[in-house]
Amino acid sequence: MADSVKLLKTLTDINGISGFEFFVKEKMREYLEPVSDEIIEDNLGGIFGKRNADNGSKTLLIAGHLDEIGFIVTRIDDDGFIKFTPIGGWWNQVMLSQKMTITTDEGKTYRGIIGSKPPHVLGQEERKKQVEMKDMFIDLGVDNKEAVEALGIEIGNMITPYSEFEELGDGNYLTAKAFDNRFGCALSVDVLNQLKDESLGINLVSGATVQEEVGLRGAKVAANKIKPDLSIAVDVGIAYDTPGMKGQDHDTKLGDGPLVLLMDGTNIGHVGFRKFIKKLAKEKNIDLQWDNITGGGTDAGSIHVANEGTPTISIGIPLRYMHSNVSVIHKQDYLKTVNLVAEIVKALNDDTVKEIMW
Repeated sequence: MADSVKLLKTLTDINGISGFEFFVKEKMREYLEPVSDEIIEDNLGGIFGKRNADNGSKTLLIAGHLDEIGFIVTRIDDDGFIKFTPIGGWWNQVMLSQKMTITTDEGKTYRGIIGSKPPHVLGQEERKKQVEMKDMFIDLGVDNKEAVEALGIEIGNMITPYSEFEELGDGNYLTAKAFDNRFGCALSVDVLNQLKDESLGINLVSGATVQEEVGLRGAKVAANKIKPDLSIAVDVGIAYDTPGMKGQDHDTKLGDGPLVLLMDGTNIGHVGFRKFIKKLAKEKNIDLQWDNITGGGTDAGSIHVANEGTPTISIGIPLRYMHSNVSVIHKQDYLKTVNLVAEIVKALNDDTVKEIMW
């Protein structure tokens, strides 16, 4: 358990938005190489460890995604304030007065703050309005444009949310900036670790894609390269267990175990694979949560239509405060989901894959 928490901390602390995943990728390489027979990479930046089947010809792809949401620098004004554009989906109201990290092309990092007006100067009507992203700026604590440039900060640099990984409350609740989707990256490593001494009836390719947050782009490339027979997209889902979220037509909550998506905006979970997982979880006494998401999607949306079609399902855990500087997961959900996915791998072989695909 301690190793898994350390893994989650290490991966969420790294900065890597869509298109800038290189730092995350190299850390993943360090974790994947010792537990893989070979490393598979695609030309966009996806990285996977492969365990060859001891007896079997089929291939299962387990895919998290390396990228997190963030911004890029688009303008530096004469007074040294940074203008930016989002990479991935943001809600303006979670952004003001939040700390950000700007990473230069040389890898140096600088902290900044998205500025906000004090309430003392806001009129009644202005208080009711959301500040538009085009009107926001990052304050680096410098006097002018030349001072920003002297730091090596340029247009096109990556901006990521800043938030420390911490254990909350009783230690089961964890907060960090990028559980979406370093959770999936960590799981892809932990599953390989858990199965390192197991005999496998299926080729296992486990790792992470790039550019999920901007249209499931890396998943298209990875699936076309790997050509899996089955796939699990590993990503976070939405927790509905906080004030303002309860009472909707969803029951997913932290601490109740792995979350399986029936469908989302890009994929209907493969029915045969879903039935297989449901039956297996019952046999192994693993409690499952079920949900559907009408908007948005996961890498399953690209993987399931790759090549001649790939039976695909999304498995993950509930997440609070998605797409903000802070997000919260439950440690036991993570550990149980690692165990579920490992049990799925152990139960797969040429015959069970054939049954799933009907």
